[in-house]
Amino acid sequence: MKRTSKKPVWERAYKGHVYWLGKQNLGKVTLAEKDRYTWEAAGQAGSTEDLDKAKEAVEYAVLVAGKQRDLFND
Repeated sequence: MKRTSKKPVWERAYKGHVYWLGKQNLGKVTLAEKDRYTWEAAGQAGSTEDLDKAKEAVEYAVLVAGKQRDLFND
């Protein structure tokens, strides 16, 4: 039997995008003002001027959410 794992997907939302895994909301990117995006995921948040960079930040935050971060890494 072949086992398939679900992969998170981006979905457009009002003034932004939402990162979903099935019915679970993993994170979101919102247009804060002209050419400024804010993002939230896994207890972290930030802002950037590029939509793709904001999406990458959400994906990275979700990826490392369950892993312990290095004590001496900034």
